[in-house]
Amino acid sequence: MTDTSTAVPAATRQSIDTAAAHLKRRYRAERRFKAVGLGAILLAMGFLVLLLWTIISNGASAFMQTYIRVDVTFDAAAIDGDDLPGLVKSSIQQRFPAVESRSEKRELAGLLSSGADLDIRRALAADPSVKGTTQPLWMVASDDVDMAMKGYVSRQPGLAGNRLTDRQIAWLAELEAAGAVKKRFNTILLSSGDSREPELAGLWGAVVGSVFSLAITLLVSFPLGVATAVYLEEFAPKNRWTALIEVNINNLAAVPSVVFGLLGLAIFLNFLGMPRSAPLVGGLVLALICLPTIIIAGRAALKAVPPSIREAALGLGASKQQVVTDHVLPLAMPGIMTGTILGMAHALGETAPLLMIGMVAFIVDIPATPLDPSAVLPVQVYLWADSPERAFVERTSAAILVLLVFLGAMNLAAIMLRKKFERRW
Repeated sequence: MTDTSTAVPAATRQSIDTAAAHLKRRYRAERRFKAVGLGAILLAMGFLVLLLWTIISNGASAFMQTYIRVDVTFDAAAIDGDDLPGLVKSSIQQRFPAVESRSEKRELAGLLSSGADLDIRRALAADPSVKGTTQPLWMVASDDVDMAMKGYVSRQPGLAGNRLTDRQIAWLAELEAAGAVKKRFNTILLSSGDSREPELAGLWGAVVGSVFSLAITLLVSFPLGVATAVYLEEFAPKNRWTALIEVNINNLAAVPSVVFGLLGLAIFLNFLGMPRSAPLVGGLVLALICLPTIIIAGRAALKAVPPSIREAALGLGASKQQVVTDHVLPLAMPGIMTGTILGMAHALGETAPLLMIGMVAFIVDIPATPLDPSAVLPVQVYLWADSPERAFVERTSAAILVLLVFLGAMNLAAIMLRKKFERRW
């Protein structure tokens, strides 16, 4: 028998070995690329978890507030003379009768918030019959006492730089031993407006201002953005003018937001004379910021609708307007809603344009209408972050948490609407 097998030529074997080595290098490079991508994802998630943990750990304690129980004598003369701050001081001094000097009385009154008289006003409003009687009343503690009870301020006597004096630390320990100090849920934070005193500062004014501003933003930007996208994509002729408009819309999406703030300052405030620091002006400025995003996303969603939908509708005798309103626009609505979500989320976090139109002002009252002066949540975070008091540090983080919850609720509502309009073909 003859051997039909032949030896592989050396050149061929060398080519096979070279190709195998090259293939191994490609596989190693692919594994390295995957590892780098996975590492980038893990690193980004780590930074995100660290950020959220820092915000939550700093801000969670702000949702609790320290209160001190004081036996208040609702003296008719002090109430009729509207001397409730004096009534607060005399009531807590009754708890420590040995305190006699003026400096000691001032330190003792410093255990309570400067707005503790508001607790007396609320008690009188809830039950006017307490007038002339002595009733136990839980009053808001000062920010230094609150920080000490939460462990952010030292309670060890004799330390240099203590926020509380040695006498205040001793009085606080005596009140705590008597069960006259406790922490409650901080309703002030979620029901009041801003204040110079951290323990009295709330977010409700900023929340209402944000709701008003975003409502105006949505009412202005959504119909204008959708109408513009429909016209440019479905009706506008393709010429140099529409091309110029498209280029400018794309460029507007990259314009810094502070430029829109300057535009709002020049047009809405100086030229039209609209009220300063009002959610109406803030909503209009934010609408200008949202418009390019909604228009671009709307046009992309309209392009994604299959041409067969338009052709079928036209073939059945529908007009161009009927094709757009009855067929194309409903199918493109989920994509348009996605663009609206992105635009509104962008608007919710904007601070610079709102600073330009005066929404950085210190405003205590809760706005009743979009024409009333108001703050918004991002600006409130900015204001509190610039405050030197330690208690404002936790309230800044708490405001960020409320802002994130507000953003999440808004996005959830928008996603539900998008799912409602979503259709499959």
